[in-house]
Amino acid sequence: MAEKGASRGAGRRFWSLPRKRRGAPGRHKPDEIMHQDLVPLCAADIQEQLKKRFAYLSGGRGQDGSPVITFPDYPSFSEIPDKEFQNVMTYLTSIPSLQDAGIGFILVIDRRQDKWTSVKASVLRIAASFPANLQLVLVLRPTGFFQRTLSDIAFKFNRDDFKMKVPVIMLSSVPELHGYIDKSQLTEDLGGTLDYCHSRWLCHRTAIESFALMVKQTAQMLQAFGTELAETELPNDVQSTSSVLSAHTEKKDKAKEDLQLALKEGSSILESLREPLAESVAHSVNQDELDNQATVQRLLAQLNETEAAFDEFWAKHQQKLEQCLQLRHFEQGFREVKTSLDTVSQKIATFTDVGNSLAHVQHLLKDLTSFEEKSSVAVDRARALSLEGQKLIENKHYAVDSIHPKCEELQHLCDHFTTETCRRRELLNKSLELHSLLETSMKWCDEGIFLLASQPVDKCQSQDGAEAALQEIEKFLETGAENKIQELSNIYKEYDCILNEDLLEHVQKVFQKQESMQEMFHRRQASLKKLAAKQTRPVQPVAPRPEALTKSPCPSPGAWRGSENSSSEGNVLRRGPYRRAKSEMSETRQGRTSSTGDEEESLAILRRHVMNELLDTERAYVDELLCVLEGYAAEMDNPLMAHLISTGLHNKKDILFGNMEEIYHFHNRIFLRELESCIDCPELVGRCFLERMEEFQIYEKYCQNKPRSESLWRQCSDCPFFQECQKKLDHKLSLDSYLLKPVQRITKYQLLLKEMLKYSKNCEGAEDLQEALSSILGILKAVNDSMHLIAITGYDGNLGDLGKLLMQGSFSVWTDHKKGHTKVKELARFKPMQRHLFLHEKAVLFCKKREENGEGYEKAPSYSYKQSLNMTAVGITENVKGDAKKFEIWYNAREEVYIIQAPTPEIKAAWVSEIRKVLTSQLQACREASQHRVLEQSHSLPLPTPSTTSPSKGSTRNAKKLEERKTDPLSLEGYVGSSLPKAPEKGKGWSKTSHSLEAPEEDGGWSSAEELINSSDAEEESGVGPKKLVPGKFTVMVDDEKGGLDTLAMKSGDVVEVVEEGAEGLWYVRDLTSSKEGWVPASSLSTLLGKSSSAQCLSSSGKTHCARQLCPEPADVLCPEPV
Repeated sequence: MAEKGASRGAGRRFWSLPRKRRGAPGRHKPDEIMHQDLVPLCAADIQEQLKKRFAYLSGGRGQDGSPVITFPDYPSFSEIPDKEFQNVMTYLTSIPSLQDAGIGFILVIDRRQDKWTSVKASVLRIAASFPANLQLVLVLRPTGFFQRTLSDIAFKFNRDDFKMKVPVIMLSSVPELHGYIDKSQLTEDLGGTLDYCHSRWLCHRTAIESFALMVKQTAQMLQAFGTELAETELPNDVQSTSSVLSAHTEKKDKAKEDLQLALKEGSSILESLREPLAESVAHSVNQDELDNQATVQRLLAQLNETEAAFDEFWAKHQQKLEQCLQLRHFEQGFREVKTSLDTVSQKIATFTDVGNSLAHVQHLLKDLTSFEEKSSVAVDRARALSLEGQKLIENKHYAVDSIHPKCEELQHLCDHFTTETCRRRELLNKSLELHSLLETSMKWCDEGIFLLASQPVDKCQSQDGAEAALQEIEKFLETGAENKIQELSNIYKEYDCILNEDLLEHVQKVFQKQESMQEMFHRRQASLKKLAAKQTRPVQPVAPRPEALTKSPCPSPGAWRGSENSSSEGNVLRRGPYRRAKSEMSETRQGRTSSTGDEEESLAILRRHVMNELLDTERAYVDELLCVLEGYAAEMDNPLMAHLISTGLHNKKDILFGNMEEIYHFHNRIFLRELESCIDCPELVGRCFLERMEEFQIYEKYCQNKPRSESLWRQCSDCPFFQECQKKLDHKLSLDSYLLKPVQRITKYQLLLKEMLKYSKNCEGAEDLQEALSSILGILKAVNDSMHLIAITGYDGNLGDLGKLLMQGSFSVWTDHKKGHTKVKELARFKPMQRHLFLHEKAVLFCKKREENGEGYEKAPSYSYKQSLNMTAVGITENVKGDAKKFEIWYNAREEVYIIQAPTPEIKAAWVSEIRKVLTSQLQACREASQHRVLEQSHSLPLPTPSTTSPSKGSTRNAKKLEERKTDPLSLEGYVGSSLPKAPEKGKGWSKTSHSLEAPEEDGGWSSAEELINSSDAEEESGVGPKKLVPGKFTVMVDDEKGGLDTLAMKSGDVVEVVEEGAEGLWYVRDLTSSKEGWVPASSLSTLLGKSSSAQCLSSSGKTHCARQLCPEPADVLCPEPV
């Protein structure tokens, strides 16, 4: 209530404005008009009566200053109602000041043109109803002789009727009147010189009285407004205080406006009163005019005084309200800042981690710096608010007792935050210093281990090599003073403030590693010193005596060793070399054993080094993903940042970031933890990759979305939103660099796995590492293939129905359709077509590559779909005569032949191998499905038995009938699933044309121009001359009775694979039945395999069966075997 009391005090001072000046002698004061108890008459109220001019106050004065009221000649004087007469008399007598009215009025009654009866009536009426004191009554009697005479006589005889308190003097002429009143005080109609205009007088009187009323109302309005202000309760919030201040200011402005209007009106009236004098210097101003001017001036002075008093009161009230508003702003700011500082203090209290690695500490320091920068806004605001409070105190604010404690609390919170931040930074700097020392020591140890591992053992066996290695070691050990931990106790003492249990264990491990490494160096030094200290034994330059050798038929081991160690010139050892040689060889073995142990330990350290790099980069990768998700992706949903996001980014977060959040959760929650569990056994890290290989498929989805993300980024990279986020995160690189991180990371794994595998050849997890590396490379290939696959346009079907994408690449393609075709009827094309082939499990697609303009991912090519071949009707010819890079893909019994030229022979070999795998898997599936169907039937239709001759037409027909009776369809789905195969669709079955092994060319390929030895013509001619051997799989027809120690023995019925031809007529053969392999002479092999003259006829439809005892599976021509 102190605030309200102060305001009321100001109000009381405002009420002490001057109001009345009663009792002062002299004239009426303007406030007397304003504060009369009885409402006085105003000129405006009786304006019509005053306009009749039956009486007026000219402003003239008698000799003693008595006001003169003139009653001019007015014929209808007797007809004036008493009320009007009374009002006019009352009004006229109220105009002069109290002092002048106290002397008494002089009445001048002009009846020169009237009758005596009228004079008598007028005098009697005036005497009866005059409301003020009279000093003298002067009557100008009628000027006519008769009336004058009559008036003299009548006045004498009726003197008693005129008995009044003042004498009544009858004047006969105007000059007599001048004897009583000076001419200057009489108007012109009475022979005087007083300038009087009744209408002007009436106008002035009306204006003055209106102004006086205005002044009164203005004063009353200001008093009421002051009362309202004084009684106003000060609000407790910013908004209400602002509203009150605004409302009061508005009312004050309105009051000041009314006040200024009143002052303007008064000044205008005063100017009007002074106008006659300004127009004529000779103009004489009567007393009434002087009184009017004085009245207006006093009213104006009162207005000015009232305004000054009100301004003073308003200034105090306004200051009160403004201070109240400042206080409310300060209190509101204090609450907000205190909440922010409390939050900041809670967060800084959570910064207890001192880091577990150098990178981690650097990350913590970066987080602390970032947190300090973000918190500096709140701290700076708190300090600014405290300074603002101090200024309020200095400006003598009324609420000092409330402001001062808050300023002290703000300063305390800021100082606490600064102190705590500095303390945390000092601890982290200490931790950084310690981890740098540990990191330096570990790096020094790793370099030492690498040095030991890189020293070739064989070269160290010589004296020079040992000395060189020893110098290397000594030179390296000299660097230990700068890089290794000197005293463990000093570390404990210096870094006691940050040494928690984990860090202490880490320090001990590093120190133990350092000690172990030094011990390894000392052992290596000892070994090398022994090797370097060995003296070269002296030798004799002459040959040994022959009898020395003949006397001992059984030489001693020492002699043999001595001879083995002698020089090539035949030098022999001196006497007694046995013990020395034995001792030296024993030392050499020990050195080698020690070196082997050192190498194993070196490899273990290198594995840990790779593991540490894997973990460090994985943690950094997870942190970077989190930073992008929180600093960019989450901010896109922040309403405070919405104004910075361009319209092109609305609802595009999934396109820009893809499935990065899914990748982050996989690495943060699963993969990183599993990697950390392998920190003690780095060689087992391959299992982590193998167990999570399915989860790594999420990268394929991310990479497939990358072109869309890249395109969106290029459109919106200049958006202020990205710049603001980058500024907040303090990133030197823009967002697109971080969006590339997942792509870079998935390619990094295979490099780290290669390094780990390099140092884990003989370890337990080597096979897992190799398999993990192969799987990661497979994922990379799948990702790369999928990037090309999504660029295919124009394909009507679903690419997912074609099975897994196995390979893709660009080739030159020729077409050679030898038979008529419904769509393609053209000769071989001489100019190749450039096609990009996509090999799926169920089809091969031919597309045309189209390069696109643009940058980055926008420059990636697109592929226009041209045609596809169903793999159930495809056959291949591995080699085409004349070019080792070409192979054939033929379709529907060679109705369509596509000659494919690969960029390199290696690419061709990879494609042929993959196609063979697909066709082989289909063939195997057909066999299994056929056997399953035959077993389900009544065994009435067994498979054809092997024969040495070609099948008859009847057997072929029986085979066809067998196939026709089969109701279970064949399909590729049946090959890999558990259900029976379905029949291939019409025109898409296996090729009906038999294909042969082609004659080998000089380049190792097989010519398509050679005679097909598995055709019917070849069978007829097979009996002429010996058959040339070719690689492939065959069935042995005759027992090998000549097998020896150096050759492979085979039995009739064995399935063998002829691999390759060697030197001296030998062939390398692998017996698939006995799992043995070896070299066999070509003559013997021809005898064993030559009884069967025909190869098996391979049919895609399974309707033609040509089973033989000679059953090759050619390496160059492959199509599915018959069911």
